[in-house]
Amino acid sequence: MGTVFSFDIRGSRDGAEVRAALRAAVLALHRTDEIFSTYRPDSQIMRLGRGELDRSDCAPEVVEVLELCAAAERESEGWFTTGYAGGLDPTGLVKGWAVERAARTIAASGAGGVCLNGGGDVQLLGGPWRVGIADPLRPGALALVVGAHGDLGVATSGPAERGCHVIDPRTGEAPVGGLASITVVCPAGLTTADTRATAAYAMGDRARDWLEALPDTEGFAVTADGSTWTTSGFHRHTAGVNA
Repeated sequence: MGTVFSFDIRGSRDGAEVRAALRAAVLALHRTDEIFSTYRPDSQIMRLGRGELDRSDCAPEVVEVLELCAAAERESEGWFTTGYAGGLDPTGLVKGWAVERAARTIAASGAGGVCLNGGGDVQLLGGPWRVGIADPLRPGALALVVGAHGDLGVATSGPAERGCHVIDPRTGEAPVGGLASITVVCPAGLTTADTRATAAYAMGDRARDWLEALPDTEGFAVTADGSTWTTSGFHRHTAGVNA
Protein backbone atom coordinates (compact mmCIF):
# COMPACT_ATOMS: atom_id res chain seq x y z
CA MET A 1 0.00 0.00 0.00
CA GLY A 2 3.00 2.26 -0.39
CA THR A 3 3.46 2.99 3.30
CA VAL A 4 4.98 1.66 6.54
CA PHE A 5 3.10 -0.58 9.00
CA SER A 6 4.12 -1.08 12.62
CA PHE A 7 2.78 -3.47 15.26
CA ASP A 8 2.82 -3.16 19.05
CA ILE A 9 1.43 -6.31 20.71
CA ARG A 10 1.14 -6.71 24.48
CA GLY A 11 0.10 -9.23 27.09
CA SER A 12 -0.28 -12.41 25.05
CA ARG A 13 -1.38 -15.65 26.74
CA ASP A 14 0.23 -17.85 24.08
CA GLY A 15 3.24 -16.43 22.29
CA ALA A 16 3.22 -19.05 19.53
CA GLU A 17 -0.45 -18.44 18.75
CA VAL A 18 0.07 -14.68 18.63
CA ARG A 19 3.09 -15.05 16.34
CA ALA A 20 1.00 -17.20 14.00
CA ALA A 21 -1.75 -14.58 14.01
CA LEU A 22 0.81 -11.86 13.29
CA ARG A 23 2.06 -13.78 10.26
CA ALA A 24 -1.53 -14.22 9.07
CA ALA A 25 -2.19 -10.50 9.53
CA VAL A 26 0.89 -9.54 7.51
CA LEU A 27 -0.10 -11.93 4.72
CA ALA A 28 -3.59 -10.41 4.71
CA LEU A 29 -2.12 -6.92 4.33
CA HIS A 30 -0.04 -8.07 1.35
CA ARG A 31 -3.14 -9.68 -0.17
CA THR A 32 -5.05 -6.43 0.28
CA ASP A 33 -2.32 -4.59 -1.60
CA GLU A 34 -2.39 -7.13 -4.43
CA ILE A 35 -6.18 -6.85 -4.79
CA PHE A 36 -6.75 -3.12 -4.24
CA SER A 37 -3.57 -1.30 -5.26
CA THR A 38 -4.20 1.54 -7.71
CA TYR A 39 -0.48 1.41 -8.60
CA ARG A 40 -0.64 -2.15 -9.93
CA PRO A 41 -2.33 -2.30 -13.33
CA ASP A 42 -3.09 -5.99 -12.81
CA SER A 43 -4.82 -5.57 -9.42
CA GLN A 44 -8.43 -6.65 -9.30
CA ILE A 45 -9.66 -3.15 -8.48
CA MET A 46 -7.87 -1.67 -11.50
CA ARG A 47 -9.15 -4.40 -13.82
CA LEU A 48 -12.65 -3.93 -12.42
CA GLY A 49 -12.45 -0.19 -13.03
CA ARG A 50 -11.38 -0.79 -16.63
CA GLY A 51 -14.30 -3.16 -17.20
CA GLU A 52 -12.08 -6.23 -17.56
CA LEU A 53 -13.67 -7.98 -14.56
CA ASP A 54 -17.18 -8.29 -13.21
CA ARG A 55 -17.77 -8.07 -9.47
CA SER A 56 -18.74 -11.73 -9.51
CA ASP A 57 -15.23 -12.57 -10.75
CA CYS A 58 -13.50 -10.63 -7.95
CA ALA A 59 -12.36 -11.79 -4.53
CA PRO A 60 -15.02 -11.57 -1.79
CA GLU A 61 -13.04 -8.73 -0.21
CA VAL A 62 -13.78 -6.53 -3.23
CA VAL A 63 -17.53 -6.85 -2.81
CA GLU A 64 -17.25 -6.19 0.94
CA VAL A 65 -15.11 -3.08 0.46
CA LEU A 66 -17.28 -1.63 -2.30
CA GLU A 67 -20.41 -2.12 -0.20
CA LEU A 68 -18.72 -0.32 2.71
CA CYS A 69 -17.68 2.47 0.32
CA ALA A 70 -21.24 2.84 -0.93
CA ALA A 71 -22.47 3.15 2.67
CA ALA A 72 -19.81 5.79 3.40
CA GLU A 73 -20.82 7.74 0.29
CA ARG A 74 -24.46 7.74 1.42
CA GLU A 75 -23.55 8.77 4.97
CA SER A 76 -21.41 11.67 3.74
CA GLU A 77 -23.86 12.72 1.01
CA GLY A 78 -21.21 12.16 -1.63
CA TRP A 79 -18.21 13.81 0.05
CA PHE A 80 -16.63 10.38 0.31
CA THR A 81 -16.36 8.91 -3.18
CA THR A 82 -14.64 6.05 -4.99
CA GLY A 83 -14.79 7.74 -8.38
CA TYR A 84 -11.90 9.50 -10.05
CA ALA A 85 -11.56 10.47 -13.71
CA GLY A 86 -13.89 7.67 -14.70
CA GLY A 87 -11.95 5.11 -12.64
CA LEU A 88 -12.49 3.31 -9.35
CA ASP A 89 -10.49 4.12 -6.22
CA PRO A 90 -11.60 2.77 -2.81
CA THR A 91 -8.33 3.69 -1.08
CA GLY A 92 -10.10 6.22 1.15
CA LEU A 93 -11.50 3.21 2.99
CA VAL A 94 -9.42 0.17 2.18
CA LYS A 95 -6.30 0.95 4.24
CA GLY A 96 -8.31 1.58 7.41
CA TRP A 97 -10.37 -1.55 6.74
CA ALA A 98 -7.26 -3.66 6.22
CA VAL A 99 -5.51 -2.32 9.33
CA GLU A 100 -8.57 -2.86 11.53
CA ARG A 101 -9.07 -6.38 10.22
CA ALA A 102 -5.41 -7.28 10.77
CA ALA A 103 -5.41 -5.86 14.31
CA ARG A 104 -8.54 -7.82 15.21
CA THR A 105 -6.98 -11.01 13.84
CA ILE A 106 -4.07 -10.58 16.26
CA ALA A 107 -6.31 -9.66 19.20
CA ALA A 108 -8.42 -12.78 18.62
CA SER A 109 -5.30 -14.93 19.15
CA GLY A 110 -5.13 -13.89 22.80
CA ALA A 111 -3.12 -10.67 22.74
CA GLY A 112 -4.08 -8.34 25.57
CA GLY A 113 -3.50 -5.21 23.53
CA VAL A 114 -2.78 -4.38 19.89
CA CYS A 115 -1.69 -1.12 18.27
CA LEU A 116 -1.41 -1.38 14.49
CA ASN A 117 -0.25 1.75 12.69
CA GLY A 118 -0.65 1.85 8.92
CA GLY A 119 0.88 5.02 7.54
CA GLY A 120 -0.38 7.15 10.43
CA ASP A 121 -3.84 5.60 10.69
CA VAL A 122 -4.05 3.56 13.87
CA GLN A 123 -6.24 0.79 15.24
CA LEU A 124 -6.03 0.45 19.03
CA LEU A 125 -7.36 -2.55 20.93
CA GLY A 126 -6.97 -2.98 24.67
CA GLY A 127 -4.61 -0.47 26.17
CA PRO A 128 -3.85 1.95 27.60
CA TRP A 129 -2.32 3.65 24.57
CA ARG A 130 -1.01 7.09 23.64
CA VAL A 131 -0.89 8.08 19.96
CA GLY A 132 0.85 11.21 18.70
CA ILE A 133 -0.86 13.22 15.96
CA ALA A 134 1.61 14.90 13.61
CA ASP A 135 1.45 18.66 13.21
CA PRO A 136 0.90 19.18 9.45
CA LEU A 137 2.50 22.64 9.51
CA ARG A 138 5.58 21.79 11.62
CA PRO A 139 7.38 18.69 10.29
CA GLY A 140 8.60 16.48 13.12
CA ALA A 141 6.33 18.08 15.75
CA LEU A 142 3.15 16.78 17.35
CA ALA A 143 -0.11 18.68 17.33
CA LEU A 144 -1.49 16.65 20.23
CA VAL A 145 -1.59 13.18 21.79
CA VAL A 146 -4.65 10.94 21.80
CA GLY A 147 -5.15 8.57 24.74
CA ALA A 148 -7.18 5.36 24.66
CA HIS A 149 -8.14 2.79 27.27
CA GLY A 150 -10.01 0.46 24.92
CA ASP A 151 -10.88 0.03 21.28
CA LEU A 152 -10.37 3.15 19.15
CA GLY A 153 -9.72 3.93 15.51
CA VAL A 154 -7.60 7.05 14.92
CA ALA A 155 -7.43 8.32 11.31
CA THR A 156 -5.84 11.48 9.96
CA SER A 157 -6.45 12.92 6.52
CA GLY A 158 -4.48 15.71 4.85
CA PRO A 159 -1.65 16.43 2.42
CA ALA A 160 1.29 16.72 4.85
CA GLU A 161 2.77 13.21 4.48
CA ARG A 162 2.27 12.33 0.79
CA GLY A 163 0.64 15.31 -0.89
CA CYS A 164 -3.05 15.79 -1.44
CA HIS A 165 -4.73 12.49 -2.30
CA VAL A 166 -8.31 13.55 -1.45
CA ILE A 167 -10.51 15.23 -4.05
CA ASP A 168 -13.41 17.63 -3.77
CA PRO A 169 -16.13 15.58 -5.51
CA ARG A 170 -17.81 18.76 -6.74
CA THR A 171 -14.76 19.85 -8.74
CA GLY A 172 -12.66 16.70 -9.14
CA GLU A 173 -9.70 18.70 -7.81
CA ALA A 174 -7.88 18.95 -4.46
CA PRO A 175 -9.90 20.80 -1.79
CA VAL A 176 -9.09 24.50 -1.77
CA GLY A 177 -8.25 26.23 1.55
CA GLY A 178 -9.88 25.00 4.72
CA LEU A 179 -7.94 22.27 6.52
CA ALA A 180 -4.28 21.34 6.77
CA SER A 181 -5.32 18.06 8.42
CA ILE A 182 -8.18 16.46 10.27
CA THR A 183 -8.05 13.58 12.75
CA VAL A 184 -11.16 11.51 13.46
CA VAL A 185 -11.51 9.03 16.33
CA CYS A 186 -14.19 6.33 16.48
CA PRO A 187 -14.61 3.52 19.01
CA ALA A 188 -16.32 1.54 16.23
CA GLY A 189 -12.94 1.11 14.56
CA LEU A 190 -10.55 2.39 11.96
CA THR A 191 -12.71 1.51 8.95
CA THR A 192 -15.28 4.04 10.11
CA ALA A 193 -12.72 6.60 11.29
CA ASP A 194 -10.84 6.45 7.98
CA THR A 195 -13.85 7.07 5.74
CA ARG A 196 -15.13 9.87 7.97
CA ALA A 197 -11.71 11.54 8.04
CA THR A 198 -11.50 11.38 4.24
CA ALA A 199 -14.97 12.87 3.82
CA ALA A 200 -14.34 15.52 6.48
CA TYR A 201 -11.12 16.68 4.82
CA ALA A 202 -12.95 17.04 1.51
CA MET A 203 -15.68 19.06 3.26
CA GLY A 204 -13.29 21.60 4.76
CA ASP A 205 -15.16 24.13 6.90
CA ARG A 206 -18.35 22.06 6.75
CA ALA A 207 -16.68 19.14 8.53
CA ARG A 208 -17.16 20.26 12.12
CA ASP A 209 -20.97 20.36 12.03
CA TRP A 210 -21.09 17.06 10.13
CA LEU A 211 -18.86 15.27 12.64
CA GLU A 212 -20.82 16.70 15.58
CA ALA A 213 -23.97 15.07 14.20
CA LEU A 214 -22.42 11.59 13.89
CA PRO A 215 -22.69 9.07 16.74
CA ASP A 216 -19.54 8.08 18.68
CA THR A 217 -17.31 10.23 16.49
CA GLU A 218 -15.01 13.11 17.40
CA GLY A 219 -12.63 15.23 15.37
CA PHE A 220 -9.61 17.50 15.70
CA ALA A 221 -8.57 19.80 12.84
CA VAL A 222 -5.62 22.02 12.03
CA THR A 223 -6.60 24.74 9.59
CA ALA A 224 -4.44 26.18 6.83
CA ASP A 225 -3.64 29.25 8.96
CA GLY A 226 -2.48 27.12 11.91
CA SER A 227 -5.53 27.51 14.14
CA THR A 228 -7.27 24.40 15.48
CA TRP A 229 -10.74 23.24 16.39
CA THR A 230 -12.28 20.16 17.95
CA THR A 231 -15.72 18.66 18.20
CA SER A 232 -17.40 19.03 21.56
CA GLY A 233 -16.45 15.60 22.93
CA PHE A 234 -12.91 15.32 21.65
CA HIS A 235 -11.44 16.33 25.01
CA ARG A 236 -12.27 12.83 26.29
CA HIS A 237 -9.56 11.46 24.02
CA THR A 238 -6.88 14.10 24.59
CA ALA A 239 -3.78 12.98 26.49
CA GLY A 240 -1.60 16.02 25.86
CA VAL A 241 -0.61 18.77 23.46
CA ASN A 242 2.84 19.56 22.13
CA ALA A 243 3.89 23.12 22.99
